[in-house]
Amino acid sequence: MVKQSELNGAYYGPSIPPTQSYHSHGRGSSGCGICCFPCCILKLIFQIIFFTLIVLGLIALVVWLILRPINLLKVHIEDVSLTQFNVTDNNMLHYNLGVSINLRNPNKKIGVYYDQIEARAFYDGQRFDSVTLTPFYQGHKNTTILKPVFKGQRLLPNVQGEYNKDRAAGKFDIEVKLYLKMRFKAGVVKTTKFKPKVMCEFEVPLGSDSNPGVGFTAEKCEFGYRF
Repeated sequence: MVKQSELNGAYYGPSIPPTQSYHSHGRGSSGCGICCFPCCILKLIFQIIFFTLIVLGLIALVVWLILRPINLLKVHIEDVSLTQFNVTDNNMLHYNLGVSINLRNPNKKIGVYYDQIEARAFYDGQRFDSVTLTPFYQGHKNTTILKPVFKGQRLLPNVQGEYNKDRAAGKFDIEVKLYLKMRFKAGVVKTTKFKPKVMCEFEVPLGSDSNPGVGFTAEKCEFGYRF
């Protein structure tokens, strides 16, 4: 006798095992888990540093716009003494040059610290001497006269042609530059150091010391920046 199959002969095949659910721990979750706690600390530190740099940059920009150091000071050559200036056949320059530089701080509320002052003298684009001046503080609406003196001899190649031309004209074209390290003070606030240079170009006759002011006109100097 043939057995009647259960469930009216319907066949459903092998049983399907139950589906197992998997949960990923830490993946896709927001915030910092235990495993990435050091990463969160580093991220926070970088954010603080970045924010601090932005704030300091904005403060520096505001101070810069308020003080405007290039436009603040007034500088001009007041007088020049040139008692020796000759070039020998071996391109040796012998010189004795004194310069009076008028340095004016016209501001009513801002003082200036001159932490370093170096004066350099140039002829035909070549430096022939430099002197270091004493640092000082300049108060509000104050004028200071700087008097660098350049005296000695220096080998200057290829200046004989320019020297002959200036000697024939009766005046020598000389340039004096001031290389500064300076800070501004407004109340109790002091800025960081600026490094401007002041460029003063003038023409002066030889022997001008015997007749001060004769043959020389006061020349305004220009500010620039060095890096």
